[in-house]
Amino acid sequence: MRRLNDAISFKGQWKGLWFCALMGGCMTMNRFNNLQDIGSNKGNSYEARNFISIQDYTGEGFQLYDSSEKINEIAAEHEDEMIDAIKAFFLNSYSIHIKIHNMVSGNDSVTVFVESRNEPSFHTFVIVPVDEKHRKVKTDSIWSPDGEVERAIKGGLYAMAFGEEFSKLDDYLEGIMEMFPVIGTPKKVIDMVKANGYMTPYYFLSPSGNDFKMLFNVYVNNPHMSKIDIQSFIYKNMPEPRNINIGIEVYMKEKEAAPEQIILDTIVMDIKKMTGIPRGAYSIYLNDNLIDKKRGIGKKDSTLEPFPPNKIIKV
Repeated sequence: MRRLNDAISFKGQWKGLWFCALMGGCMTMNRFNNLQDIGSNKGNSYEARNFISIQDYTGEGFQLYDSSEKINEIAAEHEDEMIDAIKAFFLNSYSIHIKIHNMVSGNDSVTVFVESRNEPSFHTFVIVPVDEKHRKVKTDSIWSPDGEVERAIKGGLYAMAFGEEFSKLDDYLEGIMEMFPVIGTPKKVIDMVKANGYMTPYYFLSPSGNDFKMLFNVYVNNPHMSKIDIQSFIYKNMPEPRNINIGIEVYMKEKEAAPEQIILDTIVMDIKKMTGIPRGAYSIYLNDNLIDKKRGIGKKDSTLEPFPPNKIIKV
């Protein structure tokens, strides 16, 4: 389950990267996913080396930037120590048990992809600094950029409170997979290279705003809140739909197929008309079948999305 790959530390470059993720998925997303899109020209040598069918991708070859073999070696030596420290970090800070899926090393740190074991459900990441000179990992200095963990928990709480609405959205998108030759993001890919918070194979959820900040504070002070209590709090402090980013991203199923406008248009029209799905600002992306294995990103020049602004507001 765990694997140390070459990658780059976020710390000096973080603010310039992230989330649009998914889709972003980040779209917010993934602040990993919000890296610069790569062109889709079939003659592009980068694409020839690094683009792979989404069905075949397992996270192998994922990198950030400026990878360091020395940091990779140090991280491998201290893997168990880091795992224990990260689990303790989430338990002590948020009363949440997590499982670790992947580790990627860089020039001065290791970025670790994790998933919560129980509700609230989410995927996120933390960074463990590494002292290369003394060959030590700084497990007392684990950090996460720009409130990323907190954002992931907020999204998990929102999904936890409105399970019926999210189930309806899930059922609809599963139906789209049967109606058209499209697929979502495999769970293995989500585990290994995605960190967009609450995620399914078809979409991610990224909340923002003071109302979610209040919800997070209430939850941290009482991590045993029930779904009903969480839902009641949200109803009393209802966030603006524009502060609930829901990014839908799917891929063409056939390896040589180009994104089809009729598929995108169908999803867009259906989401606009549907009732009973979660409140939020929906973004929709239809990729071809390929994903950049180094960046874990499916968005590219060929990706279809609604004519700007690419947001469908559901209230």
